[in-house]
Amino acid sequence: MDVKITGIGYYLPDNIETSLELSTKINKSVDWIISRTGVKQRYISTIDVDKMGALAAKNALKNHATNPDLILNASGVGKQVIPDTSVFFQKELGLNEIPSFSIHSTCLSFLVALNVAANFLVNGAYNKVLIISADRGTRGRNFNEPESSALLGDAAAAVVVEKSDVNEKSKIIDFNMKTYPEGSNLTEVRGGGTNLHPHDDKTSFSDNLFSMNGPMIYKMARKTVYDQIQKDLKKHKLEIDDINLLIPHQASGLAVKAYSKFGGFNKSRVVDIISNTGNCVAASIPLALALANEKKMFKRDDILYFVGTGAGLSVASMLVRY
Repeated sequence: MDVKITGIGYYLPDNIETSLELSTKINKSVDWIISRTGVKQRYISTIDVDKMGALAAKNALKNHATNPDLILNASGVGKQVIPDTSVFFQKELGLNEIPSFSIHSTCLSFLVALNVAANFLVNGAYNKVLIISADRGTRGRNFNEPESSALLGDAAAAVVVEKSDVNEKSKIIDFNMKTYPEGSNLTEVRGGGTNLHPHDDKTSFSDNLFSMNGPMIYKMARKTVYDQIQKDLKKHKLEIDDINLLIPHQASGLAVKAYSKFGGFNKSRVVDIISNTGNCVAASIPLALALANEKKMFKRDDILYFVGTGAGLSVASMLVRY
């Protein structure tokens, strides 16, 4: 699909929580935290996701003379159940009379939204799509689950997507996604829906907090992600060295390092930000893109490879000629 990213922005809060500061909350040592998660620090937001996302979006739009005609919310956890979080982004941005809605696939929401946006653009439904991912993962931490508590961080990132010009090479080469529902109980926030309603006596406080079985996710994801990568490379007759930059979901330090340790990718071509930001849920992938862009780690015509996992368990990948 002949589309291009024409704007990239992000927002990181001013407040930083070090793993030393966290260690007293979860009764674990700094060494334990870093060895299990790879996270040395994470950002803690004091503003909600709508304002976070709007700040990232304004950065993405700063060089644009015209406004988007569609806003897609691609976040993991919304501001509230109803109305949709995209409405709050739109309100903060002061954009009226354009549509906005969510594309939700937990940590993979950005990639799915980018694919949806591309389809809209090539079909002529819209001209400029703004995708926003904003998550406050630290709001849902359960300190009785020290590993998942140590992983999560807060961030927002946004991109603007438009059709490529006729003489440009920018395109989405391919998008693939598979879901393995046997992993549906490995990453959960059980409350907040119809299953464990606040009115139900059986609903506990912890049902509204993040819960994750990290070792089982890693075991399941390592094989499914590796298989996905091999199929993508074979389908497009690519070698690993043909990928200019791998931008993975920052699931954990172990998961990110696995791409070079087991997947064969050169470390210098893998975006690894988790030690400084933590796992920022759906904002993780676009934040990695934004920080890589800031460091000039890629340029036009480079082949970028996005890959990651999300609750479900889902695996998704996207090949992009930037």
